[in-house]
Amino acid sequence: MKILLLGGTADARHLSDALHKEGLSVIYSLAGLVRIPKVDCQLVVGGFTQFGGLAQYLKDNNIGAILDVTHPYAQTMSSKAVIAAKDVGIPCWRFHRPAWQQEEGDNWQDYQDEADLLAQLDGFRVPLLSAGQMSEALLKRIMQLPSIERIVWRTAVEPKFSLHDNIDWIKAIGPFALEDERQLLVDHGIDVIVSKNSGGSATYSKLEAARELSIPVLLHARPILPDAEREFSDTEECLQACLATWGNTSIHIKHQQKDSQQ
Repeated sequence: MKILLLGGTADARHLSDALHKEGLSVIYSLAGLVRIPKVDCQLVVGGFTQFGGLAQYLKDNNIGAILDVTHPYAQTMSSKAVIAAKDVGIPCWRFHRPAWQQEEGDNWQDYQDEADLLAQLDGFRVPLLSAGQMSEALLKRIMQLPSIERIVWRTAVEPKFSLHDNIDWIKAIGPFALEDERQLLVDHGIDVIVSKNSGGSATYSKLEAARELSIPVLLHARPILPDAEREFSDTEECLQACLATWGNTSIHIKHQQKDSQQ
């Protein structure tokens, strides 16, 4: 049986490699906008429009299950996966890493949408925008806030439009070290951070630096997604469930032997 693993995250690479090593037939899919990872299994880059849509790809390639391991904010892809799987009659499982949890000393506020973000940014001078791609219109509206003097915008992909003179764009891909994040905040005089609640360790250090420097953080609330057939927040639990459900007998025996030796 073929498993279509929707990826683009470190967790997706880990799971695809682990499943492939256990003998499962995995096809790893990602947009490829930032970088294309080296994986041992079959790779599909650039989405499914090129194949006539996701449902058509599932049918044409005899896919038996979808494992959604996209970014927690990949709302469109996660939603399409659930719909396409139902159309074709196959299971759609989802792994999303747990959201960050506020600790003592953190000054976090959630924002729901662009209007909410603009309202909460009013009063700050130099925000660090680290919530990924933003539209030219939104950046313009942020710059028009009376209190805003300058914007520092950090993304992994170069903007497709020209930027205002008071927007400093930084190209960077995590993971980021705590000392580097601390220096960035100090050097640019950042007084608020805008981020997604991505979870994981790769970009968490900015929140640690913000805690040390008493800088508030505005976190984009996670999108509400349609329910997948099974949902996981632990990679090992997800891996073992995949092996137990889709693996062959020899794989099951091997894991039982490992368990008995522990």
